[in-house]
Amino acid sequence: MNSRKQARAVRLGPRSLAALVLVSAVGVVGFGWPFLTPPGSRLSAHAQDAPWLFAGLLVLLVAVVAAAISESGLGPKAVAMLGVLAATGAALRPIGAGTAGLEPMFFLMVLSGRVLGPGFGFVLGSVTMFASALLTGGVGPWMPFQMLAMGWFAMGAGLLPGPDRLRGRAELVMLAAYGFLAAFVYGTVMNMAGWPFMSALASNVAFDPQAAVATNLARFLAYCLATSLGWDLGRAVVTVVLTLLVGPAVLRALRRATRRAAFETPVTFEAPGQ
Repeated sequence: MNSRKQARAVRLGPRSLAALVLVSAVGVVGFGWPFLTPPGSRLSAHAQDAPWLFAGLLVLLVAVVAAAISESGLGPKAVAMLGVLAATGAALRPIGAGTAGLEPMFFLMVLSGRVLGPGFGFVLGSVTMFASALLTGGVGPWMPFQMLAMGWFAMGAGLLPGPDRLRGRAELVMLAAYGFLAAFVYGTVMNMAGWPFMSALASNVAFDPQAAVATNLARFLAYCLATSLGWDLGRAVVTVVLTLLVGPAVLRALRRATRRAAFETPVTFEAPGQ
């Protein structure tokens, strides 16, 4: 078994960790505010406006996190790899757009986060969704929520156990299981971002700002089952299949590129003629 310590493209320092915690806390509130506010509150009364408010706030916070992580060690080599992987992910996403949630980019986010670490994974997930939105014209109030959710998705893969020792079939099974579960979690949290936009008068599964939390929770579960279960299942199955089929080759390629890049070795420049 290979126990060689895996290099990380980004080493999270105290400042970047604090920024991640802050944006994650605000993100949790931004996604879950319909279940955190009492019925009839001022925020609930502005159910159509609140997602826009949180979207604007998340854009600023994600930018702050990216800047903090960059300052903690996102060097030129890591930036180059970030660009390649983000472009690849953004190009993969439209392949399955509109086809039962068949989104092949998710497996790449899992494997990249696993190899390159949670800090790089968060930045990669956020940048990939931003690039994908520009590529497909999917810019809207949902985009910052997608950036944050995908950042969490890729970061979670980097936090899985055994990054230096676990290899082979056991690692693939773990990554496939994580991808399967995280695909459903991603779909659920994104439902929470869009659900308050529905008018309570339009459907009996829409968010009702005057209803109790238990009632809205039941409505939300019904909304997920009726609108996104098939998409989430398709995303999860594709992630598992691609992870098991091409995961070994992609993991080897990423680890080889990481070793050759030697992220933790400072870049030096020599003057001409030396």
